[in-house]
Amino acid sequence: MRQAAIQRTTKETDISAALCLDGGEVNVSTGIGFFDHMLTALAFYAGFGLELSALGDLHIDGHHTVEDVGIVLGQAFKEALGDKRGIHRYGTAFVPMDEALCRTVLDCSNRPFMVFDAPMPQPMIGGYDSCLTAEFMRAFAVNSGITLHQKCEYGDNAHHITEALFKSLGQALKEAVRMEGDGVVSTKGAL
Repeated sequence: MRQAAIQRTTKETDISAALCLDGGEVNVSTGIGFFDHMLTALAFYAGFGLELSALGDLHIDGHHTVEDVGIVLGQAFKEALGDKRGIHRYGTAFVPMDEALCRTVLDCSNRPFMVFDAPMPQPMIGGYDSCLTAEFMRAFAVNSGITLHQKCEYGDNAHHITEALFKSLGQALKEAVRMEGDGVVSTKGAL
């Protein structure tokens, strides 16, 4: 089983995550309802098992919690993936959500980079600050070592845009980690 467990405690957050790339139960609790919904969708569409709990300084705002969850989830993903031997490596997904259409393209390259082009028409989605989507994606990309490109092709509703971004990330990750051999997909022989 390709899995990892990460614990991270700072003065701002206390986060534990157990991730299995080959499936399992999904239970998420961060104290931010909409973010829990997004992480659950991400794991579901990726086909991952995920047990994640986060306690953060939500009396300030959700920034530290969301960013630190991205850090922890990225570290767990990188550890669970190991040497990347046998994976497809690349993933692409388009996901529509009502009027919104979002695209995610990624490479499990061990070269962390992110391009994020998804303006949010509304600043808040319930108790979730919509600008935190980019913060989560950046923290996840950097700590997992992936190259991540995300774009909202069009959309008028920040909820729909954010949900399509998380779901398309899940589907692209599912494609990228799919086992299809025993070699490393690189002309260099290593990732």
